[in-house]
Amino acid sequence: MRYIGIVSYDGTNFVGWQIQPNGRSVQEEIEKVISQILNTPTRIHGSGRTDAGVHAIAQVFHFDVESSIVDLNKFRYSVNRLLPNDIHVKAFSIVEDNFHARYDVVDKTYLYTLNMGEYDIFNRHIITQFMRPLDVNKIKECAQLFIGKHNFKNFTTKEEDKNDFERTIFEFNVDQVDEGLVFQITGSGFMRYMVRLIVGTLVEVGLGKLDKEDIEDLLTREDRSVTPYKAPPEGLFLAHVGYGDHEDA
Repeated sequence: MRYIGIVSYDGTNFVGWQIQPNGRSVQEEIEKVISQILNTPTRIHGSGRTDAGVHAIAQVFHFDVESSIVDLNKFRYSVNRLLPNDIHVKAFSIVEDNFHARYDVVDKTYLYTLNMGEYDIFNRHIITQFMRPLDVNKIKECAQLFIGKHNFKNFTTKEEDKNDFERTIFEFNVDQVDEGLVFQITGSGFMRYMVRLIVGTLVEVGLGKLDKEDIEDLLTREDRSVTPYKAPPEGLFLAHVGYGDHEDA
């Protein structure tokens, strides 16, 4: 039987979601606990990777078991008791056997937060401490240029053929809350460093170093020239994963 899990984690002390040979990963921690409780090696499959230092409000994964889990609430309680305190499973539910946490994704939403004010020592691991004023109106204006279907070859470090760089951004909001700036971006999918490169480039717009024409050039130019402006990881959260007619996280 196949089950879906929704999990939050603080990515500060992880090398990322995916298991790697040289560090602590979220996937490995969850697999270890579920395997222990079910008393059998159990592999989990996430909706996608998050990089080192990146967080999740609602990452989604699935896993298979030979027999049904009788009490999912009790199972979730047991899993959370054994997980480290920087990972917390919010829900488990059963799904169709053909559901796939990665391949059935319809859209994803990321949040990126930065602080333009005084250094915030208590939130330094979850909010980027930029500590400089930005032209928020210019950032908002240029953020709208990303909406729609584009070739994002200059906003990712992924190496693929040019057709694989195409993604669709459905919504992109930028809101100022006191001295904080929150970027909320929803799209069909995101490639390696894509959100951080988009945010980093928009920060340069806010500093007056880039303008609308620079963004348009990066989105339309024929040759590949990846933007050098990458926002730090700590301000980034995977906020939502949507599955359309399937279970929606």
